[in-house]
Amino acid sequence: MAATEVLQRYFDAFNAGDKAGMLAELADDVEHHVNEGKVRKGKDLFSEFCDHMDRCYRECLTDMVFMVNEDGTRASAEFIVNGEYLTTDEGLPEAKGQTYKLPAGSFMTLKDDKITRVTTYYNLSDWIRQVSA
Repeated sequence: MAATEVLQRYFDAFNAGDKAGMLAELADDVEHHVNEGKVRKGKDLFSEFCDHMDRCYRECLTDMVFMVNEDGTRASAEFIVNGEYLTTDEGLPEAKGQTYKLPAGSFMTLKDDKITRVTTYYNLSDWIRQVSA
């Protein structure tokens, strides 16, 4: 199976709010490297992170571009995060339903048609500026 198909299913599930669909594309021992914070290991911690994000944010990813190495073991996705800040996240500005639009990227490692690592980057200062305006 092509890595791009795995990524497409993963990000389609994200946009549909389908956490189970996202988890289905992950290896059991997935490593989740978030933009700010500790590495989370395993599907359970990834699922908890998704629950937290769903409480605080509503996001849809657009302008998706995938890049994959020749053997399909490493891939990335560049996209625009179109979001709404729903509930105040600890240590961040107060949520008042602000909207934001933010370029971001995810980098992945794949093995046996499963994502074994997800690393996501975005400009936190830009996000804070947008929700504080």
